[in-house]
Amino acid sequence: MQNVEQEIARLIQEVNYEEVTHLFESLSGGKRLRAKLILKIASQHPKAPLLAAIVELIHAASLLHDDVIDEASLRRGVPSVNATEGSKTAVMLGDILYSKAFTELVSFDKEVARIIASSVTALSKGEMMDVKMAEHFNSDAALYLDMLYLKTATLIEAAAMAAAHLANKDVTRYGIYGKNLGLSFQIIDDILDITSDAATLGKPAMNDFVEGKCTLPYIYLYDALSDEDKSRLTASHAKELELQESAWILQKMQEYACIDKSFELAKQLSDEAMQAVSDDAELVAILQTMIQRSY
Repeated sequence: MQNVEQEIARLIQEVNYEEVTHLFESLSGGKRLRAKLILKIASQHPKAPLLAAIVELIHAASLLHDDVIDEASLRRGVPSVNATEGSKTAVMLGDILYSKAFTELVSFDKEVARIIASSVTALSKGEMMDVKMAEHFNSDAALYLDMLYLKTATLIEAAAMAAAHLANKDVTRYGIYGKNLGLSFQIIDDILDITSDAATLGKPAMNDFVEGKCTLPYIYLYDALSDEDKSRLTASHAKELELQESAWILQKMQEYACIDKSFELAKQLSDEAMQAVSDDAELVAILQTMIQRSY
């Protein structure tokens, strides 16, 4: 990972603007999941660290734009760029990271460039779907999972596929791994948004629902409720929750095992991903660690 961090620093320095360097250094690097996948899958390829750096710049750009859209004040427990510097600066920084990433991407094999570039289109489409879906209470689990794939899983899938192509490995198998890892990872995040406290999350608990997002536990809850309780749940959608209302939602989720049902889907997706790369102990271990985050 040291080589990846060095490549990221080099790319940012090449932008040749002190303000960009300063702002980028203020961002939390996060887990670097996508970079780690690329390094594990294409460990022997000399350009793997550069590809990992490119994907991490794309991911950082998408988060900058996401925070502006959501009007988020925190990112990974620290103030977001849009909160400290304004939305205009956050959008422009995201644009710079995107464009720098694509400038470097053209040095790769055409298929690698296509895989990564097409995932960014899908990611942007998923973000738009997420915004539209937040306008009303969404009770369609299939629609939600489609959006989740586009917004979150597609870049992880692309990272795995591009790395497999570099390493002359089975692109399809690694694509299944990346897609299912991305979906199960986000479903676990959806669960943690409900079950964890604000200090652990780095943002208020049940914040997704307050922002208008109907994640799987809420969709499963809606399906299980009586008509009267359905109305109560939808009336709370996209609003600040009173303590009594959030306690009622949690109690009903426990009653109908909505968290457990969501976790079971995440586990099913994770198991399918493990089967796709059963001969790679390190990639299996990533999934096992990830699926344990909710407990």
